[in-house]
Amino acid sequence: MTAKRPALLATALLAAALALTGCSSGGGDGSKATRSDRNAAAPEAADREAGSVQQQDTAKAEDPAPAPTHIIRTASLTVTADDVPGALAEARTAVETAGGYVADETTDRDADGNERSRLTLRVPPQEYDALLEDLAGLGKPVERKVSAKDVTDQVVDVESRIRTQRASVDRIRELMDSATDLSDVVSLESELSSRQADLEALQARLESLESRTGMATVTLALREPDAKPAPEKNDETTIGDALAGGWDAFTATLRWIIIVLGAALPFAATALLLWLLWRTVRPRLLPAPRLRTRPAPPAPVTPPPPVTAQTPADDTK
Repeated sequence: MTAKRPALLATALLAAALALTGCSSGGGDGSKATRSDRNAAAPEAADREAGSVQQQDTAKAEDPAPAPTHIIRTASLTVTADDVPGALAEARTAVETAGGYVADETTDRDADGNERSRLTLRVPPQEYDALLEDLAGLGKPVERKVSAKDVTDQVVDVESRIRTQRASVDRIRELMDSATDLSDVVSLESELSSRQADLEALQARLESLESRTGMATVTLALREPDAKPAPEKNDETTIGDALAGGWDAFTATLRWIIIVLGAALPFAATALLLWLLWRTVRPRLLPAPRLRTRPAPPAPVTPPPPVTAQTPADDTK
């Protein structure tokens, strides 16, 4: 019994070792299987991810581009400078460098003789802010006003109405080509003229909007430090303005009348001299008219008085 125990113990230990070895080998196969499954699934996941990315890129490519915005940018800037002509030249150079131009320029002096200038500048919108900074550096900024108005809806509306009006004009022209009756042709011509006028008005409005949005407007007032600000233009018409306008119209009309009379005076004087000369020479050139004697009218004949019959006297007397 004592000799068999070490043998049984060795056998048990050997069986336990074999069991542990089998478990470890089984675990290794499972891990290898799991790793292989993962390696096999990885390309599929990569393909799915690549497909989703491609779909997103395609969706982005198919999205329409955002509609452009149309904004009217305006600004007014007042700057005082000791050298107004020099600052004026620098302002011209700055706007030309920015790709713009001077649309209007006025230079005068106040009652004390101080010089002042007023410029209207047009500049591309992308150079708008930079130009304002350059103009502010010409001297001492006194006043600055900036505004931006979005007119995209108006531009889109006018463009849509232009397309509709063009289609309407084309339809009228097609009807004119197929019309045979003279009255129909006259009616269609009148309608075509009306619709073309509406189309031209819409096109002019669109051009005005595009011009105002395509170039920003900057009004620059330059003046010496002691100069008085130039009076701003007031769009409202007062009674004084109406009287002044009426007086100007009256004097202009009177001046034109005087001019016309002055131009016609030589002709009138020449005509009068010719008429007087004709009155003087005519009796000598033409014989005197003969006087015709008319016979005396016959004397009126008076009828004799009526004769009354006498009655015989009464014999009894």
